[in-house]
Amino acid sequence: MASLKKIARRSFLIGSAAILGGVAFGTYKYHQPAPNPLQPAEGKAVLNPFVFVDQSGVTLIAPRAEMGQGVRSSWAALIAEELDVDPAAVTVLHGPAAKAYYNSAMMAEALPGRGYNNSDFQHSLGQVVGNFSKFLDLQVTGGSSSMKDGFERMRHAGASARETLKEAAAQRLGVSRALLDTKDGQVLAPGGVTLSYAELAAEAAGIEPQEVELRPAAQWKYIGKPVPRIDMLAKVTGTAGFGVDTRLEGMKFAAIKQSPYFGAGKRGYDASAAEGMPGVEKILDLGDAVAVVGSNTWLAQQAVDAIDVDWEAPSYPETTDAIFAEIAAAFDGSANSTLRDDGDVEAALPDGAELIEAEYQLPYLAHATMEPMNATALYTGDALQIWAPNQGPTIVQQAAADLTGLSKEAIEVHTTYLGGGFGRRIEVDYCNRAVQIAQQMKGTPVQLTWSREEDMSHDYFRPGAIARYRAAVKDGKALMVHGKIAAQSTTQEGAGRMLGLPMSGPDKGHVDAAFNQPLAIPNFRVEGYLAKPMIPVGFWRSVAASFNGFFSDSIIDEMAHKAGRDPLEFRLELARAEWEPAAQVLEQVRDMSGWSGKTPEGTGRGVAMAYSFGTPVAQVIEVEDRDGQIAITQAWIAADLGLVVDPKNTEAQLFSGLAYGLSAACFGEITFEGGMVEQENFPDYEAMRMPSMPRVEVAVLQNQKHMGGAGEPGTPPAAPALANALFDLTGKRARRLPLMHDFDLLS
Repeated sequence: MASLKKIARRSFLIGSAAILGGVAFGTYKYHQPAPNPLQPAEGKAVLNPFVFVDQSGVTLIAPRAEMGQGVRSSWAALIAEELDVDPAAVTVLHGPAAKAYYNSAMMAEALPGRGYNNSDFQHSLGQVVGNFSKFLDLQVTGGSSSMKDGFERMRHAGASARETLKEAAAQRLGVSRALLDTKDGQVLAPGGVTLSYAELAAEAAGIEPQEVELRPAAQWKYIGKPVPRIDMLAKVTGTAGFGVDTRLEGMKFAAIKQSPYFGAGKRGYDASAAEGMPGVEKILDLGDAVAVVGSNTWLAQQAVDAIDVDWEAPSYPETTDAIFAEIAAAFDGSANSTLRDDGDVEAALPDGAELIEAEYQLPYLAHATMEPMNATALYTGDALQIWAPNQGPTIVQQAAADLTGLSKEAIEVHTTYLGGGFGRRIEVDYCNRAVQIAQQMKGTPVQLTWSREEDMSHDYFRPGAIARYRAAVKDGKALMVHGKIAAQSTTQEGAGRMLGLPMSGPDKGHVDAAFNQPLAIPNFRVEGYLAKPMIPVGFWRSVAASFNGFFSDSIIDEMAHKAGRDPLEFRLELARAEWEPAAQVLEQVRDMSGWSGKTPEGTGRGVAMAYSFGTPVAQVIEVEDRDGQIAITQAWIAADLGLVVDPKNTEAQLFSGLAYGLSAACFGEITFEGGMVEQENFPDYEAMRMPSMPRVEVAVLQNQKHMGGAGEPGTPPAAPALANALFDLTGKRARRLPLMHDFDLLS
């Protein structure tokens, strides 16, 4: 591998912020470095910076978006670990759209294999394959990959900075670097001499960055310990800059009306009722949509609502039932994948075997982020600036280049805080609409904010899905599982949009958390069937694992009860024989919850386990009958991430994943009538609220060998654990979601 690349120059620009008299550090141990992502000042250059030090202190350039998951704080802790500074003293800026900031961890998920049983060689191969993301400009936040992506890179950058600053001090003092130490942002020299990093920055800029080994885990001060969130003060005081907070001199505000039929254009429109309304400055024809630019968002929204548009008809099935009939029709074709095929699921069942046949169904889902879709754009004719809460700056940049004809170098993307992402903001439609408007408002910055109704009805939805399972047990043991799963493909459709490439071959993501469950079942096959594109679908928190977790664990629960076994012990036996970390999370929730296999009258408990994004997660959920209404009272979560950067932040992510999964399980659905989405706002798309949210206890284990993800794996087990608890309480098996249709849930 190539050695550490030289990254030290005296001044450079990051966006509009000039950094003078400083030194930047960063490392890429790859054969060829990515291009310089920064704009150098005259006569200067910088390569691949992540950390720079100047007179104001230490700054981290974080290329991953902060959307509540704490990535800024955790990455700051990683550089602080090697740089000997307090993470709270690190300033964090989001990096520009640049090839250098590619995500090195996401592509590894696409490699063949179940993940949990990967050898060291397979794991290393995943790291190598991940480096090819730079050729795809894959600067993306998602896939529970931020810590895996940054764990070594950030530490290398911090270590290089530390040793280079020590070398600057050594040269100034005329002593050996080996005699120097560092602490709290200072270099310590013999005789009680101290030199701050800030005063050494200019000298360090002229020194070749030093290579150094990373510190062993025994010396870590921050990794593995709770670190206060560095964005907390700004968020609780309302000073954090989200997309909707963007304000520029002379800025105008826009609202949009798009076709309620996906992919359909318009025949014409009548804007006469809107033209004379207060605050209206311009009505824009966007080809397949209309927009109003006004003096504020509210007035623009009232005006665009008053425009009468004649839309073209939809070209896909117009009702929920018709759409799901097309999904079911996928079973009549050939399987796209058979990524697990152990034993012989077609063999005749032996005498005494008991067969289970079940069909499960889950609906389409919206992302429903708290902050609605928004973006601000300023187009001057030869340049474009975009301010947006986005998960993929390079994707936004490329889409804007395609739309405007500008070069990517002429387009600057400013990534703000995100008021929720969940995969929705990896799409670029909301940014593209802002760019379209800005092109017609040349020289004027315009902020486009979608109404909640536009947001809810023009999402890239989590696909609806159907699963057909056959399973058998004999003498209390699992004998056979054969699952068939049909849905639209987020890989072919969502990843195809993101990468601008045709996607083909076996779709591993489509059957994630179904084919790769760490359970030792002798005859085990999972087939994936891809439904034709109909409704726009994309990445939703935990992607296909969000529905496969329900499918794959529900059939296990049905098998346990058919076998007359305790459902937790049944899973535990299968997990112990396949992969110990999966067994350990089940043991942990068993002990945390005091699971006995028996529940008192009026109480039900369910357990579920799912492996996704490198992490096994087990959950136990307890429900209670309250005069005919069912309350979710308690939940226990255990997850094994292998290595945890910040345990408290990880606990919060797992809690969040549970809450998101419970909202979908209980209430979430997008339905269609006449080709249109029927849900328009939160009264139509309920979420978990304080009265309905259970008390939650989380345990984070670190037993498995490799680092797993945190943001997504907490979601898949939530729905099956709850459904299994409802079965324990009522004796009624839930095979469809949302549960509100079959159970009277407290909301």
